[in-house]
Amino acid sequence: MTILVTGGAGFIGSNFILDWAADSDEVVVNVDKLTYAGNLKNLSSLGGDCRHVFVKGDIGNVELMSTLLSQHKPRAILNFAAESHVDRSIHGPADFIETNVVGTFGLLESTRAYWSALPDAEKIAFRFLHVSTDEVYGSLEKDDAAFREDSRYAPNSPYSASKAASDHLVRAYHHTYGLPVLTTNCSNNYGPFHFPEKLIPLCILNALSGKDLPIYGDGQQIRDWLYVKDHCAAIRRVLECGVLGETYNIGGWNEKTNLEVVKALCGVLDELKPLAGARSYAHQITFVRDRPGHDRRYAIDANKIATELGWTPKETFEAGLRKTVQWYLEHQEWVNEVSTGAYRVWMNAHYKVESRS
Repeated sequence: MTILVTGGAGFIGSNFILDWAADSDEVVVNVDKLTYAGNLKNLSSLGGDCRHVFVKGDIGNVELMSTLLSQHKPRAILNFAAESHVDRSIHGPADFIETNVVGTFGLLESTRAYWSALPDAEKIAFRFLHVSTDEVYGSLEKDDAAFREDSRYAPNSPYSASKAASDHLVRAYHHTYGLPVLTTNCSNNYGPFHFPEKLIPLCILNALSGKDLPIYGDGQQIRDWLYVKDHCAAIRRVLECGVLGETYNIGGWNEKTNLEVVKALCGVLDELKPLAGARSYAHQITFVRDRPGHDRRYAIDANKIATELGWTPKETFEAGLRKTVQWYLEHQEWVNEVSTGAYRVWMNAHYKVESRS
């Protein structure tokens, strides 16, 4: 038996493959374009393992994907492949449209042709699981109810708009062609192998380097935080038991402001790698100009997946954050390798300091 994972060298995809390999002997065919955030070093522990087959390629390449599907005959496809950084989508939306919309369309076309030709029993058993984001639902006010699966789509950034479009394509392929799809929309992930352009890994890296910890605006933007290993477990559960055509919101029940997250992170670093003179890393917190159209709050209502599929997150935010900080402290070689010159140029150009707290 085989599954095919797209974007498997990225943050969530690589964590999923590592967890899958720890629990299953089933082969994983990993297709990744290896853009800046894709890193095969994430999967170095699977080097030489015949259960992991890596193919460098674009999911929008219908010829390549059709060949791979015909060759490996997967029973399921899990689509993690995506451009996912909101800030980069503001500066350069074209890549997000190309990967998240056009790429998903190409993958769906390849999958539809493959699935249509399967014998009846394999056709019935086949699944296409599309991994998406809570950002497609837009922004909430402080006292609004959390996003449910039937919440109205209202994306506010080029990134979230491109993911919303991909979600709609997946839904349309189910309703028009009968493709057996499942969709998951998750909240903010954190954990090992997270590329240091997102809030938590960026602040860990900057804290250890003695640099400012940049926080947009007033730091009161609220997000729901989900430990990546919990997310991977939820996806496995949806793949196993999810109802075809349904969407499942996956959240951690951990709403925090960005400022609360960074202060908590500083507290863990103060304990695990204290600065000289008993200073706190919190003195490095710096407020920077807010990004355009910054959504104020995201919150996931994860009751459906809990009630219908029996999944709930295992990690508290405090425990997950400690594990995350500890991982980065123990993997400085990985951090140094991904923090290339191009990365530094991007960060220096993007964050403009306004004032220090």
